[in-house]
Amino acid sequence: MRKLVIILICAAAMHAAAQVSESNPVSIAVDLSKSEGAYTPIYSWFGYDESNYTTMKYGKQLLTELHDLSPVPVYIRAHHLLTSGNGVAELKWSSSNVFTIDASGKPVYDFTITDQTFDEFQKAGVRPMVELGFMPKDLAATIAGASDYQVHYPGSTISGASNNPPKDYAVWSELVRKYTEHLVQRYGKEKVRTWYFEVWNEPDIAYWHATPEEYYKLYDYSVAGVRAALPNAIVGGPASTGPASEKASLFLDNFLKHCMNDKSAANGKPIPLDFISFHPKGRPTVVDGHVRMGLANELKAAGEGFRIVAKYPKYIHLPIILSEADPEGCAACSMKVNPSNAYRNGPLYPVYTAAAIKGFFALQDRYQVNLIAMLSWSFEFEDKEYFEGFRTLATNGVDKPVINVFRMAGLMSGQRVSTSSTGQVPLDEILNTGVRQAPDVDAFATKGDHEAAVMLWNYHDDDVPAAGTPTQVTITGIPAGVNKVLLQHYRIDDKHSNSYTVWKKMGSPQSPTPEQYARLKEAGQLQLLDSPEWLDVSDGKVTIATPLPRQATSLMHLKW
Repeated sequence: MRKLVIILICAAAMHAAAQVSESNPVSIAVDLSKSEGAYTPIYSWFGYDESNYTTMKYGKQLLTELHDLSPVPVYIRAHHLLTSGNGVAELKWSSSNVFTIDASGKPVYDFTITDQTFDEFQKAGVRPMVELGFMPKDLAATIAGASDYQVHYPGSTISGASNNPPKDYAVWSELVRKYTEHLVQRYGKEKVRTWYFEVWNEPDIAYWHATPEEYYKLYDYSVAGVRAALPNAIVGGPASTGPASEKASLFLDNFLKHCMNDKSAANGKPIPLDFISFHPKGRPTVVDGHVRMGLANELKAAGEGFRIVAKYPKYIHLPIILSEADPEGCAACSMKVNPSNAYRNGPLYPVYTAAAIKGFFALQDRYQVNLIAMLSWSFEFEDKEYFEGFRTLATNGVDKPVINVFRMAGLMSGQRVSTSSTGQVPLDEILNTGVRQAPDVDAFATKGDHEAAVMLWNYHDDDVPAAGTPTQVTITGIPAGVNKVLLQHYRIDDKHSNSYTVWKKMGSPQSPTPEQYARLKEAGQLQLLDSPEWLDVSDGKVTIATPLPRQATSLMHLKW
């Protein structure tokens, strides 16, 4: 295992040296006059297993940074809001102890720990996506093989009774009602009305130790509890896994049929459904000593989910939240555990994300559905080694390259506009075979009031040394009367917006000096490739040439 990790690190180190050579040039055309639909800020959603990290040193710091990267509200989803325990986080585990039963058999509610979590959300200015899970210890039904309440990592943390159904669905519904009522009382009706309430997490796999029909029942009782406390609350689900498999597809389809055709098991009324959620994931592997990403897997899962939703006229326009959309499925599995997770520290993670953003919008347009979020299940882990290879946005308070692609996305606004590229890998080819031959050198662009932005990338599934690509971006459709535009060109690559490269050059210190730490903090920020530059506009057009290294992401931001 150690040898394989060393090979992966060495391959990444060779990456920069390969950029001196160049492949065939690519021309990208952007037409600001051709709208392709609204630019929904799908990037501004994040989540994590360990809700108790919210109140810790680096968790609080990161929440503020997430708020600051977006001009629109940032939403945060976290597991274990209702799980029993002492409020101390572990890998893939947290707790709040909101519910117990006293000696007389009466429910006792204690919101102290979740108040601390939600108070930090409020201080940072982010909004919760309230995930209703998991099952309190005193309410968990007895299930054969799941008698221990908590199972510690690296054991299967979802194999314990915390993922059992309730022994009494009415008591569960009352817990949800009390919890929602408390949130309304503490934070105000108008504020909580803007939050999203999602029932459970991935009930089509071992996160739910019961049948799909029992999940439907849980959903009914959960939304009844939420709506009893806040009648216009936004409720939805099923937060199932990506419907790439037949089992996952069937689960999502049958859940929608339940909501459309059945009456609520809780009250006999129509079943509320305000948004639909599921979790597309990629599948990285190690091939010949290097990481190979699985972008096709994530996009195919999203497309299949969109296709299922589009079958139902009643639901085709409902918001779709990809409440976990990631390159793979275990944020807490470091690259020491899974060597294929070595993609997480450097520029491969952000360039993959940039390509995924365009793919999600293209699939939304293909199926005419309403995608509002691609939630990145990534946050931070306290008291872990620097760059240990967790799926995180920061390590010990140092921002990693991936957070900068979300900062780039936050600089885009308005309408999505037409782009074409001579280096593009077509969407259907990506869906069928991934990006395994020529790289995907492509772009995604927006036009707002007095500004435009072009995100471009040089992506390949295989993270191996490769030539960069000379790229020429021609932007047309700049409004009449505009003679100059201000270009700010941001870049994520081996040399820019990349604290990982700087850390390795320092000798990979696990106890950096104050001076080293300050340098790492600086290197983690989104950086300009060059100084801002005023460009002359001719007939509504400007042309910008740039070398684009393999696995690099750029954002060209124009103002006038």
